[in-house]
Amino acid sequence: MYDLYAIAEEHLVAAHRSEHGRSANLLLRERPLRQTVIALTTGTRLDEHNAPPAASLQVLRGVVKLKTASEEVELTMGDLFLIPPERHSLVAVTDTAFLLTAVND
Repeated sequence: MYDLYAIAEEHLVAAHRSEHGRSANLLLRERPLRQTVIALTTGTRLDEHNAPPAASLQVLRGVVKLKTASEEVELTMGDLFLIPPERHSLVAVTDTAFLLTAVND
């Protein structure tokens, strides 16, 4: 069992210590499922990248904006968002931690 909020807090502290403003921890890897907690400091970006065949983002703390070719959504603590299978980017509006769940082929 994992305490996601404690892990999120731990990685937010690590993100503040990082010169890149981010920290991540792969929690679960059971093919084809992967779950990762990612923490970003305010203003940190994840540049445009491909999405896996199926993925979701659950915000554990803070506010994040996810941008795809067709939409831009702002997600806050408690939100769960199904990431469309297209290129996207992400920026932390505030100090943010989220759970990324991905299913790969």
